[in-house]
Amino acid sequence: MKIAILGGGHGAYAAAADLSESGHAVRLWRRDTAAVRALSADSRIALRDAAGRREVAIELATSDIGAAMRDAELVLIPTPATAQDDIADAMAPHLVDAQVVFLPPGSFGSFAMAQRVRAAGNHADVAWAETGTLPYLARKHGQSEVNITARAVRLPTGVYPARDAERALAMIRRAYPCVHGCGDALSGALMNAGPVIHPPLMVMNAAPLQHFEAWDIHSEGTQPAVRAVTDRLDHERIAVREALGYGAPHYPLADHYDSDRWMYGDVHRQLQQSGDWREHIDLHRHRYITEDTVMGLALLASVARFARVDAPIAHGLLAIVGGFLGRDLRHGARTLEVLGLAQLSAAQLRRRLHDGQ
Repeated sequence: MKIAILGGGHGAYAAAADLSESGHAVRLWRRDTAAVRALSADSRIALRDAAGRREVAIELATSDIGAAMRDAELVLIPTPATAQDDIADAMAPHLVDAQVVFLPPGSFGSFAMAQRVRAAGNHADVAWAETGTLPYLARKHGQSEVNITARAVRLPTGVYPARDAERALAMIRRAYPCVHGCGDALSGALMNAGPVIHPPLMVMNAAPLQHFEAWDIHSEGTQPAVRAVTDRLDHERIAVREALGYGAPHYPLADHYDSDRWMYGDVHRQLQQSGDWREHIDLHRHRYITEDTVMGLALLASVARFARVDAPIAHGLLAIVGGFLGRDLRHGARTLEVLGLAQLSAAQLRRRLHDGQ
């Protein structure tokens, strides 16, 4: 299958190497021309995982998004949600009928990017999909090497518009057989693990994060008090899903820590032992704040308001982060209010997400 991968982060490099090794024709786009030159000399990425280290050739590394997307059946965007507006603007002239765009994860970007592309004048019949996490726990090492600690074994995925779910899921499964449908795009967004895992870790580790040069929030930062708050926040997420009529499995986050039933299976110990998550984290600029809190947690809180679900942990964490950022996060770009959906009834929202624009 011809796959365009848009982005230059950990997930993009992991996907480029992994999917190329699986036999797909992969074209990797990133806007950083110097980084592209480092790859395009021989178009190889060094992939390290449990099987060892090997060099994997990809079809193309380019800073020309049109070249990357030309004839692509699947467009994969494993980037932070904060980059989605710019990427939507860049890709809008190149999207064509029958393409599937997959955001792992999306922070409701499947809906937001579709609206932005349409506003740019592109009305192609494109299906947008998003899932609850990256297909990989991965970290880049330098400009052309990536380490994959684990691969997802279950990827619950929502589609916008939901009427295109069968076509979109069939396409994505050719790359990721572990994908399964979970309903519409909002259901997919409410599977996103980042806004549940990361805000409590950031808020409750704020002092050591600012004191130490490097801190592993998944090892010494994940203590019983943090876990208790994370579990309560996840209960709120599941209550919101149930209030909107989304069925199980909800992938409770407790399974990530305590069983093999979560999206990555039993992987938390591997994550801790890898050492790849011992890093410097800036409380103002790290994606755990800019993406998972300012966008993802704000979305969850807004959907809780819409569904009339009491969510004190979500709103409390959002208020604390807003306190040290110096702004009110209840009116963020991914809230239902700003996206123009809060005024709809529940039935109208379901219909909009099913039918599309």
